Amino acid sequence: MTTHAPHALHSSQAPQAAQSVTLPASLDEAVAALAAMPAAVPVAGGTDLMASVNAGLLRPAALVGLGRINEIRGWQYQDGHALLGAGLTHARMGRPDFAALIPALAAAARAAGPPQIRNAGTLGGNIATAAPTGDALPVLAALEAILVIHGPGGSRREIPVSHLLAGREMLRPGELIGFVRVPLLHAPQVFLKATGRTGPGRAVASVGLVLDPARRGVRCAIGAVAPMPLRPLEAEQWVASLIDWDGERTLAPEALEAFGEYVAAACVPDQGEPVAPGVLHLRRTVAVLARRALGRALTS
Repeated sequence: MTTHAPHALHSSQAPQAAQSVTLPASLDEAVAALAAMPAAVPVAGGTDLMASVNAGLLRPAALVGLGRINEIRGWQYQDGHALLGAGLTHARMGRPDFAALIPALAAAARAAGPPQIRNAGTLGGNIATAAPTGDALPVLAALEAILVIHGPGGSRREIPVSHLLAGREMLRPGELIGFVRVPLLHAPQVFLKATGRTGPGRAVASVGLVLDPARRGVRCAIGAVAPMPLRPLEAEQWVASLIDWDGERTLAPEALEAFGEYVAAACVPDQGEPVAPGVLHLRRTVAVLARRALGRALTS
């Protein structure tokens, strides 16, 4: 799910663009349009799709624009969760009221790129595009978010975001991500990323980390180092067992250091001997991010 200004489709910059554009006013209308035109591509922010069109990598036969669907542009509360519309822009998620709700996701949204990207790019687009460097993805993985999928004939189904990102479950013809359900943990959570020369603000590695005091758990996901966010489950369980959940929730510096190394070893494997300098550098980067994220969460 990614939006665009309709006129961009006919500019000299996009010679490969689609000839047919449909602009539904509701999710049901959008699903019906996709079902009627199997070759159509849904577009919300267009930050990824239009780049592919302009580069000649994609030539959609038709587009179904999602920018007029108001029902997916906000959020609501539901049984201890936030039900986030897939059309929420990064700019909207970066505002203080949203940050008070889901701080790590707000931080990821603020880090998503320059203003024009944050104003156009959407939560649903970040998920559907599933680019390894998508800033929201490790946060959603750490939060164990659930996707609410809308399909033809009013059908609804729910899948874990991790299943879609790993390719274990895919969107079926005519389906759209309508909402993302995220637990409201009322506990510290952190997003951090390291950037390099791969593009403006593009992550070399990122981390989403949340504390879950009710379950006495630490959940951590590492982004950008693999095709999907990676959860170092053993490292999570190990460090959670060291935390005094009924006390001050502090850890010795040595434990934080060990957690970072544990996460890095799990998420950036050796890939043979000798270990390449690039692998070692990436592992050090991941270790630092994981250590800092946990340290900040525990002192928040």
